[in-house]
Amino acid sequence: MLFFMIASALWLRLFWLQVLHPDHWVTIARRQHFQMLELLPTRGDILDRRLKPLAVSIRLTSVFANPRQIKNPGTVSEKLSPILDRPAAEIEDKLSNKERGFVWLARRIPNQAAAQIRKLRLSGVEVVMEPQRVYPQGFLASHVIGFAGIDLKGLEGLELAYNHLLEGEPGWRWLSRDARRRLVGAWDAPMVAPRDGLHLVLTLDSTIQFFAERELDRAFKETRAKGGTIVVLDPRTGDVLALANRPTFDPNQIAGTTSDVRRNRAVTDTFEPGSVFKVVTAAVALAKGAVRVTDKFFCENGAYPVAGHVLHDHTAHGWLTFREVITNSSNIGTVKVAMRMGPAPIYEAMKAFGFGVSTGVEMPGEVGGVAKNPKNWSKTSITAIPIGQEVTVTAMQLAQAIAAVANNGVMMKPHVVKEIRDPNGTVVKKIQPAVVKRVIPEQIDFQLKDILTGVIAEGTGKLAVVPGYRAAGKTGTAQKVEPNGTYSHSKFMASFIGFVPVENPRLAIVVVLDEPRTFYYGGVVSAPVFSRVAADALGYLQVQEGIATTTRSQGAASAVRAGAPAGSIQRVVPQGD
Repeated sequence: MLFFMIASALWLRLFWLQVLHPDHWVTIARRQHFQMLELLPTRGDILDRRLKPLAVSIRLTSVFANPRQIKNPGTVSEKLSPILDRPAAEIEDKLSNKERGFVWLARRIPNQAAAQIRKLRLSGVEVVMEPQRVYPQGFLASHVIGFAGIDLKGLEGLELAYNHLLEGEPGWRWLSRDARRRLVGAWDAPMVAPRDGLHLVLTLDSTIQFFAERELDRAFKETRAKGGTIVVLDPRTGDVLALANRPTFDPNQIAGTTSDVRRNRAVTDTFEPGSVFKVVTAAVALAKGAVRVTDKFFCENGAYPVAGHVLHDHTAHGWLTFREVITNSSNIGTVKVAMRMGPAPIYEAMKAFGFGVSTGVEMPGEVGGVAKNPKNWSKTSITAIPIGQEVTVTAMQLAQAIAAVANNGVMMKPHVVKEIRDPNGTVVKKIQPAVVKRVIPEQIDFQLKDILTGVIAEGTGKLAVVPGYRAAGKTGTAQKVEPNGTYSHSKFMASFIGFVPVENPRLAIVVVLDEPRTFYYGGVVSAPVFSRVAADALGYLQVQEGIATTTRSQGAASAVRAGAPAGSIQRVVPQGD
């Protein structure tokens, strides 16, 4: 009877184990004898338009340990300390925590150090291959590219915006372990291969980016400016050919950098544009028929009492034609033109040129600035907004606007991603140029181009001349607003916006310097940057025009062959903004 009872109990126990709860015990057995290993994907590359690498992933070795398997943490720490170049006490502290089954000892160490650790054959200490993000060009285009963290998650720039495409998907496989929980090989059953990330091909051209970085850096240092930005677009497509900011950073060395250094000022920082905004006022005045190029305005010899305050010009002028009002950047003349129209057309033009809303360029953190509705204008707004006050913009918005003028009045959406490719290099998506809208009629645009050509030929933008080419643009010098709401008399934003060649524009360029010192006029500090970048980029692109605007006759542009060597700038006396 006793034997029958024991046999029945064993039978019931076996039935319970094998029939009623088999999965539970199989799971426990697998946990004891098998370990799942995550297979990390390779993060996709970021390349320039000519497939030059800007961000790539390499594989380095990392070291981890299971403190529960280490019997003598002190001895193990002493052996690892010289190899990892870390204090033995720091390593021992990690190995002594028996509550944890996994700790990182070092991430992404040199291959030589990894080989030394393997030779030690330390129980509980393992090495594993991990990918690391590398930026071969250093600070070049760093604000566009951004960077990824130690876990290869994008944290800023395109690394953040396109993280979902770049990071790929991890895979996994089972590894078998013996009774002592040592890895003995791969289990042939379940395995899922990792899916590597996609590659981004950008519209950036590394050579033009280098020109832009070099010249912006030169101006930033020479003027001792607080900050600076340059944006270069292809006005025909909206391609961002170059974008740089100062101060800058090397994404390979993020430690110690601040958010002030890392932020992409071209899309995150707004400022009052000053006289570069007169391009908008001029465009709407011509389009609405409020003024003709030859209409004359009395500029009050530099001081104009209006709307309860006195409006000043940087240089005293008497009678000026409308064309001369813009080329000489007269605040008084521009305001008199604006008062002919009233607030509504000016607001309409602001919105048409894309101010007050973000451009939609793919870089994170973009803001739209401020373009006030006329119902919110004060009695002095009509004397401020037409000359670039009481309105805030970004450098990217200015680039989109001047590119529209260059493109015969048609605005293109700025974009920085050209293609998306799979890990094999096959194009899976091509980003086509996108037309936003027509901003101004083509015939009006021709008139505006002619006026802006005069800004460089004979007006405030003489230092923006590009030897061998006809260029057009506008200078700007804006007083910054102090914390108490008043305009500063010592802090300025100096800017230049322009395009070249006039007949078939290939480059639209915006240069902004924040608080340049000693000299602060846009026509003095920003215009030369435009000139040098444009000259080098056009030569690199092999754009052939060979003429430069130097004189005017009866309001029509005439040109002569430029005798100055490439990159040289004629010495002129700076004037105005």
